[in-house]
Amino acid sequence: MEISKDLLSLLLPDFLVAHFSFKSSSSTEDKLRLYFEEKNIVPNSFKTRKVESKGFHKEIIIEDFPLRGKLVYLHLKRRRWRDVDTKETLQRDWNNVEKGTRMTTEFAAFLKEINR
Repeated sequence: MEISKDLLSLLLPDFLVAHFSFKSSSSTEDKLRLYFEEKNIVPNSFKTRKVESKGFHKEIIIEDFPLRGKLVYLHLKRRRWRDVDTKETLQRDWNNVEKGTRMTTEFAAFLKEINR
């Protein structure tokens, strides 16, 4: 199943579509899995440093809103960066990305509970 960027932007948070590239999907009778990788775009917070992408962190899986009776799982690979001069490993601070677009802990817990 091929999923367009336009469709993803209707279904997913803006920050996900803006900062991650859709790689693939898989679907079974009761589950939809969407796979994403963080784009190779240097975060603004690192613009004053000389950094290079050094691969990805371990994939995380987030349960999202069900669609058409299917459980939806987002598989995200977040990028690691390395400061060329200091050799320090860096990563984007997701708490500062698109403030106001992330769900609160309480709202996420509520959604999980009604989804059971």
